[in-house]
Amino acid sequence: MNIGCLFGTFDPPHAGHVAIAEHMLKACALDQVWLVVTPQNPFKQDRKLSADKHRLAMTRLAVEGRPGLSAAGFELDLPRPNYTVDTLAFMRGRWPYHRFSLIIGSDNLAGFHTWKDAEEILAHHPLLVYPRPGIEEHLAQAVHARHPQVRLVEDAPRMDISSTGIRVRIRNWKPLDGLVEPTVQAYIRRHNLYTG
Repeated sequence: MNIGCLFGTFDPPHAGHVAIAEHMLKACALDQVWLVVTPQNPFKQDRKLSADKHRLAMTRLAVEGRPGLSAAGFELDLPRPNYTVDTLAFMRGRWPYHRFSLIIGSDNLAGFHTWKDAEEILAHHPLLVYPRPGIEEHLAQAVHARHPQVRLVEDAPRMDISSTGIRVRIRNWKPLDGLVEPTVQAYIRRHNLYTG
């Protein structure tokens, strides 16, 4: 199968994640999109994450009932620190019959050259890039022009939603209508997440 992988801490998963996953599923003729719940990003060691079990449970709720989308928690069990190149190598070994594409935002594409073994990733996996607000289009175009494995999906939805913003809204007792799935919102309330 041709599988797109959207990696993230999903703390919490929001409507933007789901919209991007669903769009890429159709626009890129993927069989599935996996939302891969990650441990601490090596580039963001300063931020405290919610427990792995909560982030995985919320991601499962966010994609529940959405054909072609699934939540994956296998990276949480891999040795740390986690680097995408190592996780993708694990995936190729574990599921050799699948073809994995990496779904990233244009903000990540801009800094992709700083990732561990970025060329190794490109040697095995296409990058499917969606636009992110505030990232110059010409920058993404320039990177795309330099490598055939990079595909810009310019008609992808541009949603200015962030997990950071949602956590702030929760701390300030603001509504989350339309920002997260109702089941995710109920989970957040039930476990008293992001209030401290």
